[in-house]
Amino acid sequence: MVPKIAHDLGIEVSTAALLSTAFTFPYAFMQPVLGLVSDFFGKTRLMNLSLMMVVVTTLVCAFAGNFSLLVAMRILAGMLAGGIFPVGVAIVGDLVPVQERQVAIGRLLAVGLTGNLIGATISGVIGDLLGWRGVFLTIGAFGLVVAVTAFFAFRNLARGKPKPFNLAAAASGYRGIFADPRAKICFSSVFFEGITIHGMFPYVALLLLASGLTHSSYAGIVIAAFGLGGILFSLSLPLLVAHVTERHMMLAGAACACAAFVLIALNLPWYVLTAVFLLFGIGFYMLHNCIQVHVTDLSQTARGTAMSMHSCSFFFGQAIGPIYYGFAFSHFGLSVPPLLGAAVIIAVGLVCARYLRHRRQMDSHAM
Repeated sequence: MVPKIAHDLGIEVSTAALLSTAFTFPYAFMQPVLGLVSDFFGKTRLMNLSLMMVVVTTLVCAFAGNFSLLVAMRILAGMLAGGIFPVGVAIVGDLVPVQERQVAIGRLLAVGLTGNLIGATISGVIGDLLGWRGVFLTIGAFGLVVAVTAFFAFRNLARGKPKPFNLAAAASGYRGIFADPRAKICFSSVFFEGITIHGMFPYVALLLLASGLTHSSYAGIVIAAFGLGGILFSLSLPLLVAHVTERHMMLAGAACACAAFVLIALNLPWYVLTAVFLLFGIGFYMLHNCIQVHVTDLSQTARGTAMSMHSCSFFFGQAIGPIYYGFAFSHFGLSVPPLLGAAVIIAVGLVCARYLRHRRQMDSHAM
């Protein structure tokens, strides 16, 4: 939708692309706060409240008369959206033993990615038919239905009473997380993932525009292929867990993402680029899922906080990404930035495969 928003509001495409940053920077900044809130206030309570507020801001975006209001609503949505999916992953960490957690998180990921896939596909079509305002209105209306459903679905769930906030306990939770040497590797790895991979998404339409394609639906299809790759990975995860070591899975994921970056640099036709983004999604989620499982194992008592730091790092990277790519594409052309991304992601995969070990593996190694 970025080119359409830019045209309608009379701004540069690079300026409109910063709507992604307007969402992701506040998302990242608020994650440490929301993680603490989920651990003390209650995870499902926070999910319901966050979802409803995101729906409201999305509906306001549909009627925004200027870019400033659009940015303000995306900032507010970013501040609150972190109370939804990361908290859901933390709930899985609470309920599922670590040896079964990778498959469980993969299933949750498959559900979320299905939403991404449908959203990316229909947003391009709706954007062509009804404009970018129609996209916000449709998503907001559907989100309202989901928010009401979620409220009633979680109403009778046994959640316990909210715990009073305790600054000493909160500080202890952070200390416990960072006492684990895996924390620095996990958080820095997803930070670079966010910059190099997701930071490029606002410019997919621009890459296709260089090939002469002006319809938003093509960009939607290409981005949807990334989500489809993640779904395919999630569906195959039980088989992979049974036959492939986690270390090899991380290496394979990094290799797939690296190959996709190289192919993106070749300025291929949109239908070939769609297949490339399918490979891209498989590679990214193969690596990212392994990192997520380690994050849920960083703390048994402050899991919401650990997941919030994970999301904070990832979305800081995703917020910086459009700024980086805007500068890199304008100064180095369309081929060099993806090649740099290939080098970064293969380095991330090698570091994760070398240093990430589960608690039981580290204990046995120490013995």
